[in-house]
Amino acid sequence: MGMTRRSFLATTAGFAAGSLRVPQTTAKLNAGQVVARIKAKVGIPWMTETVDKIVAGSPGAPVRGIATTMMATLDVLQRAAASGKNMVITHEPTFYSHLDETDPIAQDPTYIAKRDLIVKNQIVVFRFHDHWHRMSPDGIATGMARELGWDKHADPKSPRQFTFPSMPLQQLVKDMESRLKSRSMRVVGDPKMPVDRVLASWGYASLMPGLIKQASRPEIDVIIVGETREWELVEYVQDQIASGLNKALIVINHVVSEQAGMKYCAEWLKPIVSEVPIEFVPAAEPFWRP
Repeated sequence: MGMTRRSFLATTAGFAAGSLRVPQTTAKLNAGQVVARIKAKVGIPWMTETVDKIVAGSPGAPVRGIATTMMATLDVLQRAAASGKNMVITHEPTFYSHLDETDPIAQDPTYIAKRDLIVKNQIVVFRFHDHWHRMSPDGIATGMARELGWDKHADPKSPRQFTFPSMPLQQLVKDMESRLKSRSMRVVGDPKMPVDRVLASWGYASLMPGLIKQASRPEIDVIIVGETREWELVEYVQDQIASGLNKALIVINHVVSEQAGMKYCAEWLKPIVSEVPIEFVPAAEPFWRP
């Protein structure tokens, strides 16, 4: 029979209690201590309602190495384990829902395969989403601007807004595609449209209630998102164009649109967790174009 989320967590917690035999280790640092250092470093009060928590494994589990990643896919977990990293810090969910709820999928074979890999390799998975975004500066926005080489173009008061020397939309897209190594970006707008000001909403973006205020600003030429509902933002930008406005939308895809932020996270962690190796393990871009 499949495990419920409660029994899964109880099983992984058994590592610390000695209910399961594990190899001896000389590690002195445990997962709970890593989380405590993160909480102390973010520079903002830790939220009581948050998805940022250990979603698999025990806080008392000894840490031999840390992998940061955009999404703890089965492939990422396999590669982390193969390289000796048994704590994975992920930005997005591990178990296919925002709250990492596992009871509804307790009998699902894909979930079971993932859960078993985590248990077998004594992996601790920590979700680091809300506070990584809310700290100043936003960790994802910082990493993405650096990866794109847009640091010097960022608005000091709004790090997701960028001003460029005028260039065609197609040139901006090609440069982004090259720097992010993306193979599935999609664009709404005239390729020849001149671009001066860009606003990025990394990750998922909903049109209402906030983004419509930004997309409607006359000085913003392009909105960049990771993913969005096509009947919201996509339709809105299409209607802007049809009304005679010079507007465009770039949809990167969710993984690529925040990946560099978790690459930066590995760098951010190293000064505060010096006892074990830390490595960024990229999640594979899921899409390809025929």
